[in-house]
Amino acid sequence: MDWRKYIHSNPEVLLGKPVVRGTRLSVEFILGLFAEGWTELQVIENYPTLTREHIRAVFVFATECMREESFCAIPTEIRIT
Repeated sequence: MDWRKYIHSNPEVLLGKPVVRGTRLSVEFILGLFAEGWTELQVIENYPTLTREHIRAVFVFATECMREESFCAIPTEIRIT
């Protein structure tokens, strides 16, 4: 899937955060809904401008970003003092 058909960034919309084209719904916001346990059906019911293709594009975009970014190392163990 080519996420570029569904996701774009405009400095005048949400300070340039990637959003679903034609909405003010950011990729970050939509991913956050899923992280909170929302289902695809709940997202679509609550945001009827979104389609399954939009949601898939959000995940494809996020996956591609993860491949291209460098991240801080996550410790394998947490020490509690």
